[in-house]
Amino acid sequence: MEKKIVRINRVYTKTGDKGQTSLAGGIRVSKNHPRVEAYGTIDELNSILGLVRFYNQQKESSKRRDKFESILHLIQQRLFDIGSELATPPQAKRGPKAPLTEENVEWLETIIDAMNEELKPLNSFVLPGGSQVTAFLHQARTVCRRAERQVLLIPEEEQVSGLILTYVNRLSDALFVFSRWVASTLNEKEFLWEPGMSENIDWDWRE
Repeated sequence: MEKKIVRINRVYTKTGDKGQTSLAGGIRVSKNHPRVEAYGTIDELNSILGLVRFYNQQKESSKRRDKFESILHLIQQRLFDIGSELATPPQAKRGPKAPLTEENVEWLETIIDAMNEELKPLNSFVLPGGSQVTAFLHQARTVCRRAERQVLLIPEEEQVSGLILTYVNRLSDALFVFSRWVASTLNEKEFLWEPGMSENIDWDWRE
């Protein structure tokens, strides 16, 4: 029988009606506490990756599509691990169930390097957008950067693992590479920045 990690008996408790919530160990804090902001942003990032997976699964099945699905699935799992660690202050009696390791970061780096080998060098910045998968990957990238900034706002005495910052920073790089790799190999669109582009375009739909 599979062991239950989390048991949720009630959807609402009314304990947060006055703007407070509980961290791991029952410690009450304001809902705008840096820890809550940080793991809330990680949750937002995870939700966007759910959209990436949804649209990726709409593509015709292939080895690349299916392997990319596996990568995204594992990253979503890892983000829950990070959320659990961020929700656990030092004074809590119980710690995170799955703290990050150097191997988690190295795994991301291996995938980034493998994808980069298949990509042509860029000669301009990439505009966010393209198609569904690439567009949501770019959104995930920007939210990932915000998550990194939120983690940095947690006070030093709170003792957040440095590996969280390393992993989130590496993940933002990975999401950018994912968007380029998807555009290159899974028939998504990619648009590049054209510095100083003229407004002299045919925009008039009334003609």
